[in-house]
Amino acid sequence: MKLQQNTRLALFSLLEFAADPQRQIPAAEIARKYDVSSHHLAKVLAELSRVGMVQSVRGVGGGYRFIGNARRLTLMDVIARFEDVLPVEGNHSEATPVGQALTSVLSEIDAIAKASMSSITLETMLRIVERQQAANVAPAAKSKPPV
Repeated sequence: MKLQQNTRLALFSLLEFAADPQRQIPAAEIARKYDVSSHHLAKVLAELSRVGMVQSVRGVGGGYRFIGNARRLTLMDVIARFEDVLPVEGNHSEATPVGQALTSVLSEIDAIAKASMSSITLETMLRIVERQQAANVAPAAKSKPPV
């Protein structure tokens, strides 16, 4: 599944915020980390704020912080805010047996992807990130010569 940039930015941002819900993170910090325009990211964060996933904190030391529930918020909850997740409308080629078969297979693949994204929470994603970070640190530690 290929996600639009807005969707990816929303997921990146939410995972950054959910990793430390008490911390207020400036949009500029996330924009630098993911090498995106602060202006573009601000539009994504405004939508996340509008739907109650993050809260905007103004003033010195302001930024955004996570106010959602990482145990309940799924990838599909976020994706559905930025992507068209409805079934694709048919066309004339689907009147043929080959077209119908292909449409059937593609619809099934879409349903599986949606079900998978609906079962993965932000909390699960944060655990995956932690495991990957630990795995990246472990080989580096092994490659250092003993002192």
